[in-house]
Amino acid sequence: MLSVRRQAFSSPGELALTVGLWSAAVLLVMVSLLLLGPIVIHGLPHFTLGFLTGLPQNAGLEGGIYPILLGTVAILAVTLVTSVPLSLCVAVFLSEFARPDQGLTRTVLASLDVMAAVPSIVYGLFGNVLFCQILGFGYSILSGGLTLACMVLPLLIRASTDALLNLPRHLREGGLALGLSKVSVIWFILLPTAAPSLIAAFVLATARALSETAALLFTAGYVDRVPASPLDSARTISVHIYELSMNVPGGEPRAYGAAFVLIVVLLLFSGVTRVLTQRWMTAARVY
Repeated sequence: MLSVRRQAFSSPGELALTVGLWSAAVLLVMVSLLLLGPIVIHGLPHFTLGFLTGLPQNAGLEGGIYPILLGTVAILAVTLVTSVPLSLCVAVFLSEFARPDQGLTRTVLASLDVMAAVPSIVYGLFGNVLFCQILGFGYSILSGGLTLACMVLPLLIRASTDALLNLPRHLREGGLALGLSKVSVIWFILLPTAAPSLIAAFVLATARALSETAALLFTAGYVDRVPASPLDSARTISVHIYELSMNVPGGEPRAYGAAFVLIVVLLLFSGVTRVLTQRWMTAARVY
């Protein structure tokens, strides 16, 4: 065993690389613990059924976050229903119908990279002008969801396009040789094969939408009541955390509770998605 380990680290470069990778992993774990530790310590006592199902009272210092959870789900639903189909259509066009070396394709991909780096506050101002004022949606779930859709679209399109472009060429050639149309090859071969990468992009986009605050302050508002329609204003968990910690005196403990709920939601969503993806891929291999 010792000889194997000595042989594995016989090169100084390999030893330095291994030490560097382990150091980076340990540092990442330590930073994560430093970030999540205070939230878990201060937020876990507030994680009760009453906190999840109650109505906020006294500016959020009492009661629960039930309307905030509903507003978060509603805004996220508008975001995903708008952005996911559109991003897949654009990704399929860029990867399968447009030439990768074409000037238009390179321009679109470069524009997506620039849009992905735009600060969220800029998207908030854009959404306020377009959706709240020009289209007349006002501060509403619809305005907030469409603004977040514009914000996550570059990430989804770029990741989906790269996932399709990185597929082996023989998948396309084999499908066409069997007499399938190009649309059938895309639908039945390419998209299922690229599903793990597509789902990873979907999870990242969802996490960014759930944790967004600045853009929603200008579009969805921060009303903490149960929304009755898509044109009602709503407050998400991230906005609720900001409101309690910045504008409500003594609201930090409740902000920790809301932050803990947000982390639990993100972990559950990521875990469920991972399990479903693994089961789906296993079933696909069997059949």
